[in-house]
Amino acid sequence: MAKLPGAGEFMILKRRRSLMLGLTGLSLAAVNWHGISGAYAAEPLRIGDQKGGARSLLKAAGIGDNASSPLQWSLFAGAPMLIQALTAKAIDAGVIGDAPLVFAQSGSDEITAIAGVQTDGTTTAVVVPPDSVIRSVADLKGKRIATLKGQTGHYLVLAALKAAGLHATDVRFVFIPPAAAKLALQTGAVDAWATWGPYISDAKVSNGAREIVNGGQLMSGLSYVVATREALEKNRAGLVNYVQQLKAGHQWMQTHTDDYAKVWAEEVGLSLPVAKDVVRTMRGTIIPLTPDIVVKQQQVSDFMTETGMISGKLNAQAVMDGSFTF
Repeated sequence: MAKLPGAGEFMILKRRRSLMLGLTGLSLAAVNWHGISGAYAAEPLRIGDQKGGARSLLKAAGIGDNASSPLQWSLFAGAPMLIQALTAKAIDAGVIGDAPLVFAQSGSDEITAIAGVQTDGTTTAVVVPPDSVIRSVADLKGKRIATLKGQTGHYLVLAALKAAGLHATDVRFVFIPPAAAKLALQTGAVDAWATWGPYISDAKVSNGAREIVNGGQLMSGLSYVVATREALEKNRAGLVNYVQQLKAGHQWMQTHTDDYAKVWAEEVGLSLPVAKDVVRTMRGTIIPLTPDIVVKQQQVSDFMTETGMISGKLNAQAVMDGSFTF
């Protein structure tokens, strides 16, 4: 006959049972945590950015990542590198200009615009050294201009040449990255530099470069929040959350340019005067992709086809998701 446990033994068995139940509860909690994470919480959204871009804006505005859709940042030197990462599905989303979007569409069907960023267009410009004889767009004839192929600077030069009655063949393009272009302008290896944002402001404020023309009258002033088709299928909620954060950040920037400039300067490592000049041109509004925005993008695309920046005609509507709401 089995011996029944005494009072002392009973208490020991009870404690053991409680301990086992506790460990089992912890195991179940761990299983449930991962289950909830996979079932309800969005996957981390991988954002491609450039120095002084969306990441610094959200930081300055005090807009943190939502716990249900954390952001993982990767920095790129320019739009071409960011587009390559999107095409390779190494990142999920980012912001690129109107011309880069056309360039991306011509090479891949992986990228879709989900929201617009409307600015005044002055963030893109052509600059020359302070002692240059170049005083107008007409003076660019026969000169060497550094820029990135198929990007906003390239577009601006072609638009400016057309407005001045000149042609692409009237200048010599030197397609090199921004860091190399800056050195080339300083050493006289090129006569002008067509670029955007921080590069323009740094050249003007730090090196005395003169601005010949900007995109205020020649460009749409549009950039786009873009995402991979895979990210739209798998993490649409995370993308909505990211666009909402960007929208709030840009609204904050409208009335806090000096505050943003301070954070931007620290993030990028440039002076406060440069930062203030950059931020002035970056103020914009996050907007949905309404039919009129599609029309503007189609005009950009058609111009790039007309000038040989891309081959063949593209349908802008095919790369824009007008149903994306935020």
